Amino acid sequence: MAASGRWRMLLAVFVLSVCVNRVTPSADIMKKLTTGFATALDKCKNELNVQENVMQDCYNFWREDYELLNRDTGCVILCMALKFDLIDEDAKLHHKNAHEFAKTHGADDDLAKQLVAMIHDCEKQNSDADDCIRTLGIAKCFRTKIHGLKWAPSMETVLEEVMTEVKPS
Repeated sequence: MAASGRWRMLLAVFVLSVCVNRVTPSADIMKKLTTGFATALDKCKNELNVQENVMQDCYNFWREDYELLNRDTGCVILCMALKFDLIDEDAKLHHKNAHEFAKTHGADDDLAKQLVAMIHDCEKQNSDADDCIRTLGIAKCFRTKIHGLKWAPSMETVLEEVMTEVKPS
């Protein structure tokens, strides 16, 4: 009986360690993706003459309790996506490029497929004719899905990474 209890405990520890190890790398990948994506922020900020309130939205993107309501924030996100060719000529997700973008930032093939599928699902849920509003809706939907999986990166960590990678012009 005692041996059976030890096996159950060992099995529970193993399952827990597998679950913890699966979540942490995904959060790390999201941090890398966010940092990589944010490298285009400075260019878009200058091109679109972005106001400080929109920059605050970008800095607070992963905060679950922060409301994203500004159309211009959607325009900035769209601009950044265009910088990486993640959007096609119809302002729709370019699946292959998005998949490759995820992989170049550390995602394996399965995780890249999962991320693209999540964005595609969010895209189907947001059909506004205004590209910036639609992009904002997609971004909010994606953020909710990532939080649901407990993969959202810490904004403090992302900001530190971005600040070390972005060179002053």
